[in-house]
Amino acid sequence: MKSNPPHEQPVPSTGHASSVSHLRGLLEVTRLLRADEDLESLLDACARTVSESLGFATVVITLYRPAWNDFEVVSVHGSEAARVVLMGAVREWADWEPLLDERFNRCGAYFIEHDSFDWESVEQTSFIPQFEPLDDPDAWHPEDALIVPLHGSSFGQPLGFLSVDEPESGRKPTDAELEVLVAVAAHAALAVEAAQEAAIAARHREALEQLLRVSAELTDSKSIESILGAVCDGIESALGFQKVSIDLPEPDTGRLRAQAAVGWDATDDVLLATTDVNDLRPLLDPRFEIEGCYLVPGEEARRLLRRGHGTYSSVMNGRGPKAWNHHWLLVPLHDRDGQVIGMIWADDPDDRLLPSRGRLQALRTFANQATTALASMSQFEEMRFLADHDPLTRLGNRRAFMSRLELETSRALRYGSSFALVVCDLDGFKELNDRFGHLAGDEALEHVADVLRDVLRGSDGAYRLGGDEFGLILVQTGEVEVGEVVERVRASLACSTDEHLAELRASFGAAVCPEQGVTPGGLFNAADQAMYESKRSGV
Repeated sequence: MKSNPPHEQPVPSTGHASSVSHLRGLLEVTRLLRADEDLESLLDACARTVSESLGFATVVITLYRPAWNDFEVVSVHGSEAARVVLMGAVREWADWEPLLDERFNRCGAYFIEHDSFDWESVEQTSFIPQFEPLDDPDAWHPEDALIVPLHGSSFGQPLGFLSVDEPESGRKPTDAELEVLVAVAAHAALAVEAAQEAAIAARHREALEQLLRVSAELTDSKSIESILGAVCDGIESALGFQKVSIDLPEPDTGRLRAQAAVGWDATDDVLLATTDVNDLRPLLDPRFEIEGCYLVPGEEARRLLRRGHGTYSSVMNGRGPKAWNHHWLLVPLHDRDGQVIGMIWADDPDDRLLPSRGRLQALRTFANQATTALASMSQFEEMRFLADHDPLTRLGNRRAFMSRLELETSRALRYGSSFALVVCDLDGFKELNDRFGHLAGDEALEHVADVLRDVLRGSDGAYRLGGDEFGLILVQTGEVEVGEVVERVRASLACSTDEHLAELRASFGAAVCPEQGVTPGGLFNAADQAMYESKRSGV
């Protein structure tokens, strides 16, 4: 990488002083391996150390950008003019390859003499010094270049390059000087790699801390909205996805709706908000599965979906084999039976890269926390439901029935309104149990519950009082209306095509408040007596 020279003529240094300086530089870069610095500060320190200890006026560090599959100048130590021209300059790998030809290789460094390469053959940002070289056959020429690849612990495509210019000796480097430069560059590469790995480790630590915070919210029994929101926040801050949503199916339609989200605004067209789990099943293909997450290329996702899903497209895209490019990243939430009960959708990684396995493992762990929260809340809701409902028929239980009966009685007396109480039991239920077994008896009870739910209005109430006995509370209902409801129930029960239920019948008794009672006990006794009278008479 060519750069601007200082205006002063380079002054040769003595051999002893140069050796001491070289050793000091090697030790300083080695120290940086253990330094707890961010990558930007470390790169500036490396460039400054190479310049001061090895005697180069300008030092440029270029690093590989996986998200873009190119190399960017990230540190320039030298004149301000050089910084202005070179800082942020980008080259493709194809621009570097010709410079790494073996004919330029000396001791692991690549020294390109001014008359040995056509610089116009590659696209580059360069700044050629304007000074007169020394009158010496080994003098450094303004168009000379010296490049050292920065290799990490695993060789392959370099992490980047260390480019130096304008040696203070004014001469081309000796093999001994190149060996020192290569050694320093090797330590600098390890320092850069260590800083990059430290950043990854820091993110993993943050992910763990976020997971612990979510776990604490679980034990604190906070609301499901609070817990799911904490999961979204954790994925965003610890794993670096700028957009995260947790979508659950609506009970009535099955369509996914965001229950918690970060990074979205009112103008975003959220893809999952217009679909349901079944629409997304083609994306949950084993070939896309990594650590329990499903990472699908954008074009493949659009091809597999049966219909369009809005116009939203990822913003934080890159290019190259490791870059995020309109991918879909879905993490299904499963219940104990393996059924999908929700979906986490993560998008727009802030580094524009496809997530590593470690990152996906952490994402799956966050998803497990969300699943645990949903399961805990589901269990809590079920326990609260069963406090007032029968577990078999899912109708209200006797406790709920008595509470509602007291409420409607008080309301009728206060406001001068009326309501009807109906009790019924099943005729021949014991014989059905004895003949077909208790499973058939349970099915009969469930069938009666379904009939009652279908016939009654939403404002009415149906309850299983125990065994084969049921109670109905019909608001704003008089004697005529209650008779019509009973007949509709009878007709529906008679329509069953199941052989076990074909002969199932029910006896009914009704009492209207206030005509036949003004207390819960009085109304219940009147309705119960009417039911037994109906049973005796066969009506």
